[in-house]
Amino acid sequence: MSILEAHSTEAQRREKPGATPSKPFALPPLPYSEDALEPVISARTIAIHHGKHHKTYVDTLNELVAGTPFENQSLEAIIKATAGKRDQAKIFHNAAQAWNHAFYWRCLKPSGGGLPGGVFGERLASAFGSFDQFRKDFSKAAVEQFGSGWAWLVDDGGKLKIVTTDNADVPFTNGQTPLLALDVWEHAYYLDYQNRRVDHVNAVIDRLLDWQFAASR
Repeated sequence: MSILEAHSTEAQRREKPGATPSKPFALPPLPYSEDALEPVISARTIAIHHGKHHKTYVDTLNELVAGTPFENQSLEAIIKATAGKRDQAKIFHNAAQAWNHAFYWRCLKPSGGGLPGGVFGERLASAFGSFDQFRKDFSKAAVEQFGSGWAWLVDDGGKLKIVTTDNADVPFTNGQTPLLALDVWEHAYYLDYQNRRVDHVNAVIDRLLDWQFAASR
């Protein structure tokens, strides 16, 4: 089962007779407290971003897949099956945003950021020329992403690349493996930074990115 999924069909089969059936997906808990990322991201922003925006995607997805073949599929399977299909756009958008946000929370940690070490740090420097160049390129991609979307560090056939996606789109539908994500929808930063996306992006890169999680991918 994916680390981003909350329930398995096996777990549902073990429920007590007469119990209310579990919904296919549940809002995953944050891997830290709501105030753990301050002052870069405030507890108020986290509470709204996770407790309202992310939760709405999960709740809406559960409503949309109820009674359909998607009900017993993983988020990844639903996303791949609905990507690019206009008649299933609502399912795709909510499934992808549920996945994207669950992944995003894992990309951040208190006292993160800085220069990654070990083999992954060497690989990053080799791919971009230096860590400083990666930082510049990643920040530029995130800041210049027009409108709502995401900036990603991905593994593309063994090569590290920076890509951006619009709205709910996710790199693995293009065969790329996400390693890190930076959310640049306005709800991710507006309460703390208003229109200063660049300040938010640079602060997250410098102080919150979880390089150990990226390396584990």
